[in-house]
Amino acid sequence: MSHFEIIAFDADDTLWANEPYFRETEDKFCALLQDFAPAHSVARELLKTEINNLPLYGYGVKGFMLSMVETALKMSNGRAATQVIEKSLQYGKELLEKPIELLDGVEAVLEALYPKYRLVLATKGDLLDQERKLKKSGLMRYFHHIEIMSDKKEADYRKLLTHLDISAAQFLMIGNSVKSDVLPVLAVGGHAIHIPYHTTWEHEVVHHAVEHPQFKSVEHILELLKFL
Repeated sequence: MSHFEIIAFDADDTLWANEPYFRETEDKFCALLQDFAPAHSVARELLKTEINNLPLYGYGVKGFMLSMVETALKMSNGRAATQVIEKSLQYGKELLEKPIELLDGVEAVLEALYPKYRLVLATKGDLLDQERKLKKSGLMRYFHHIEIMSDKKEADYRKLLTHLDISAAQFLMIGNSVKSDVLPVLAVGGHAIHIPYHTTWEHEVVHHAVEHPQFKSVEHILELLKFL
C-alpha cells in the first residue's frame, strides 16, 4: 500500500478521544430532566433532535448544545426551569473546554509516516472547535493540509481531491467511522482503512460489513505501520 500520495486522517476518535465526552454529557443531561421523563426517553429525543438539526447547525458541540436546550423544552412541555437551560449550556461549554487525550500510538504513527507521505487532517465539525482541538493536540506539525468539512459525503471528498490536485487512486482515508470515513471514499474511487473505536455515535453506526478491494480494517492504529 505504498503507492499513495496522500494519507488523510480523521480526527475525533481516530487521533483523540471525543465521543466518550459527549456520552458523559448526555448522561448528565438526561439526569437533569429526570423529573420530566425517563433517561432513555430523553436520550432518544435528544438523538432525534440532533439529527433533525444537522442541516441547520452541522456537526459539533454548538449544535449539540442547542439540541439539548430544544430537547429540554420539548420534554418538559416548556416547563423546564431557567436553571435547566443554564445547566444545558454549561454542559456544552464544559465540552468545549475538555482536554485533548491522544489515543495510544497516534503520535508514533504520524512520526513514522510524515517523512514518506503528504499527511492531511480531514475532519468534520465546527471550524473553531476543531481548530482549537488540533492546536491543543500538538499534532499540527505533521499535517501538510488541514480540511475541516461541514460533512463527509461523496461530494465533499471530490471537492477535497480537486483541492489537493490528486486522483482518488492516490488517496487513502483513515478513520473510525465507516459511514463518514470509508463508504463515501470508496464510492469516489479512493482507498480507506477503518480503525474501530469502542464508542460510536449512533448516527454514525453502519450495520453491514464492507467488502471492497480498496478497504482494510485494523484493530489499532499502530498496525498501519505494517503496510504503509
